[in-house]
Amino acid sequence: MTIKVGDRVPDATLTEFIETETAGCTLGPNAFQVADLVKGKKILMFALPGAFTPTCSAKHVPGYVDHIDAIKAKGVDEVWCVAVNDAFVMGAWGREQKVAGKVRMLADGSAVWTKALGLELDLTARGMGVRSNRYAAYIVDGVVQVLHNEGPGKFEVSDAASMLKAI
Repeated sequence: MTIKVGDRVPDATLTEFIETETAGCTLGPNAFQVADLVKGKKILMFALPGAFTPTCSAKHVPGYVDHIDAIKAKGVDEVWCVAVNDAFVMGAWGREQKVAGKVRMLADGSAVWTKALGLELDLTARGMGVRSNRYAAYIVDGVVQVLHNEGPGKFEVSDAASMLKAI
């Protein structure tokens, strides 16, 4: 079953590559519970099939980086990029995309959260395994307020500009 507006997001563990060691976070991959991350926050998250892929690298991530000030002006606490990749890949991609302080690059390495959301995309026939569909969601205190799920091969409704209009 696919998550819909009004549903609470399921809990799962996502990992993030931390560049600078701080109290409570070590250098390298750190695990975070979705339930803890969304509690009391407004999250604008977008998910995509994979790090370093053409549309994701040329349009999807850069759009959110470019619009970060307008997104924050809407009261959004955090912007997440989620992909079915490991934290090392997401960290490297984040450095390449210059997302520091703007977008959290969260890894769902085994697609556990993506499957719980019902938003997985089976690209096994193309040699990529199970990935995430391309979508964006606005989540307030763990509840989906807006969900823009893209059709196969599309990039029309999950971009930053479309989400800014929707929230």
